[in-house]
Amino acid sequence: MSMFSTGILVLTAPLHTLPFRIAPVLSSAAQVVERTLYVHLHPGLNLGTGAHARPVFIPPVVDLPGLISRLYSNAADVCGHLDVRVLLTNFRAQSVVPQAGLDALSNPFPSPQTLSHSPEVVLTDFPLQDPGQSSLVTQCLQRYAGHCYVCMPDLSSVILHPTLEVVKSEEEEHKGGEDPKPIETYGDVVVGGTFDRLHGAHKTLLNICCLLANRRFVIGVSDQELLKNKVLRELIEPYTRRVQRLREFLSDVKPSLQYDMVPLSDPFGPSITDTHLQCIVVSEETRRGGEAVNRKRVENGLSELVLFEIPLIKDAHHTDIEEEKISSSSLRARLLGTLLAPPPARPALPRVPYVIGLAGGSGSGKSAIARRLEGLGAVWINADQLGHGAYLPGSAPYQKILQEFGPDVLNEDKTIDRRALGRMVFGNKERLKALTDIVWPEISLRVKERVQQAKQEGAGVCVVDAAVLLEAGWTDMVHEVWVTIIPEEEAVSRIVARDGVSKEDAWKRLQSQWSNTKLVEQANVVLCTLWDPDITQRQVVKAWNLLQERIQQKKEDTGLPS
Repeated sequence: MSMFSTGILVLTAPLHTLPFRIAPVLSSAAQVVERTLYVHLHPGLNLGTGAHARPVFIPPVVDLPGLISRLYSNAADVCGHLDVRVLLTNFRAQSVVPQAGLDALSNPFPSPQTLSHSPEVVLTDFPLQDPGQSSLVTQCLQRYAGHCYVCMPDLSSVILHPTLEVVKSEEEEHKGGEDPKPIETYGDVVVGGTFDRLHGAHKTLLNICCLLANRRFVIGVSDQELLKNKVLRELIEPYTRRVQRLREFLSDVKPSLQYDMVPLSDPFGPSITDTHLQCIVVSEETRRGGEAVNRKRVENGLSELVLFEIPLIKDAHHTDIEEEKISSSSLRARLLGTLLAPPPARPALPRVPYVIGLAGGSGSGKSAIARRLEGLGAVWINADQLGHGAYLPGSAPYQKILQEFGPDVLNEDKTIDRRALGRMVFGNKERLKALTDIVWPEISLRVKERVQQAKQEGAGVCVVDAAVLLEAGWTDMVHEVWVTIIPEEEAVSRIVARDGVSKEDAWKRLQSQWSNTKLVEQANVVLCTLWDPDITQRQVVKAWNLLQERIQQKKEDTGLPS
C-alpha cells in the first residue's frame, strides 16, 4: 500500500470500545501514513447508509481524558515515528453558548478547518457489513473528511476494519453500561511546562486542557532560570521554537480557543495573578506545584483553582539513564550520538579520510571519547599533544613567543614554561590573542600533516581531538564537528581531581572557554560522559555506526566504490 505523508483517522467506534481498538488501529494506520496522523473522534458515525454523513458537536464526557491519554500512550508504543494529534474542534460542552448564529449550535465546521499539514489520505475503523459496501463507505468517508478539513485534492481513503477483527471479542465483553457522564468544563484553563520537543505526554496534557477550556487557555513556558537544572539543558530547543511548535499543535487541536503563551522565569507566572483563571491541569508529579499555586492565589486574595490531575504516561522504551515516564529529558538523551545538524559541504576537503573534529570543554571527557573512537577503528590525532611541539626550541613559533613575551617565560633549560606563559595571558584577551596568533597556525599545519600521513596509511576515519577546534576556526579541516558536554559542576569536580587545582581556578578555566551551549550550537553530533563508562561506550558506538552509514551513503551518492 502507498505511503502518505499526512492522514486523518476518523474513529467511529463507541467510546467504551475504543480503548481496545486504539493499538491495532494505530498500528494499521502506521502502515499507510509516515509523518503526521490526525485523529478525529466521532463515536457512532454511520458511513454505510449512503447518506451525507455530517459532523456534529459531541459533548465532552468523563471518559475522554483517559481515552486521550491511552491514545497517546499507545501511539508512543506502536508508532513512535508518527506525529499523532487528536483533534477536538467537534467537542463542546452543551452549556457553552456559541457566539455565531443558529447554525453554530450543531455545526462545528461552518467551513473546512485548515490544518498545519494537508491530509492526503483519510482512514477509518468503520466496520463493513459486507465487501460490496466498501465503495459506498469510502466515498462517504471522503465527503465527511472534506466537510471537516481542507484536504489535498485527490484525497485517498482506506478502511482499516478488516485488520481489527482480533479485538472484537474484547469489545463484546465490555458492551453496555451506563451512559458516560459529562465532564465539567471551564472558561479559562492554565498549565505550565518546558514543552521541549513535543511528545505524547505533552500532547495528552495539552489535549485535556483544550477539552476542559471553553474560552481561553494560558500556557506558561519555562525559560531562563527554570532551565538551569534540566538534564542536557544545552539540547533544549530555544523558547521561540518551543512556542512555535505549541501554537501549531494547538491551532490544529482546537482553533476556537484563545491561546496566551507566556515565558516563565519562576514556577508561578500568571497562575497566581490572573483573576479569570478557573482550572489548572497537573500531573501526579506536579500536583504539589498546583497546590502551591492555590496557596499563592489565596495570599493574593484570589479564588483557588480547580486542580485537574492526569496520570503520567509510561515510556515502554526507556533505558537505564532515562525516566520511566515519557519525558523531554529522555528524548534529549536519545539525541546523543545522532546527527543533530547536517554537516556543510566541503568540496575542497578530500573525501578520504573522513575527518571528525572533536571539541569540548575541560573535564568533559573529550580525550576519553577520542580513545573509544580509536578503539572502533579511527585514527586519533591529539592536537594538544601536537601543540606541545610548537613550544619547543627550534620550532617556528619558539622565537616569536620569546619576542612577544620576553625571557621570563623560559625554564632554566631554555624550554618555554607553559604555566608561566599561561599566567601571562590568562584573563587578558589581547595577550591571549597574541599567543594564539602565533601557535594556532603551527598546530593547524601539524594536524593537516598528520591527517595526510593517516591517508597514506589507509585510514578511513580520523578524529582530530582539539579543545580549541571551534575557537581557532579549524572547521574547514574537518567534515563534521562533534562535541562533548557535561554540567559545569561535574566538570569542576573532574578538573580539581585531575589537576589538583582549587575549585576557584577550575571555574575560571571553564569561564575562559566556550560554554556548552555555544559548543552545541556549532555541533553536528553531541556526546555526554556524565554517566557510567558503559553508557558512554553505547553513545560512541551509536555515533560510530551512524557515521559509517553516512559515509556509505556519500559513496553511493557520488558513485565511489564502497
